[in-house]
Amino acid sequence: MAVPKKKTSKSKRNHRKAHWKRKAALEAQKALSLGKSVLTGRSNSFVYPSKDEDEEEDN
Repeated sequence: MAVPKKKTSKSKRNHRKAHWKRKAALEAQKALSLGKSVLTGRSNSFVYPSKDEDEEEDN
């Protein structure tokens, strides 16, 4: 016969939720930082074609 599982405690639930939110916040912070560095032109870890290269390929 099926037996119900034990209830998860509030602290475990809150810890799991906080961990998930922290991971999301760190990823958002990384994305924002990368976006800022790309806009300022100081990005070393992000490869993208520059406008000069695009114009040369079109000619």
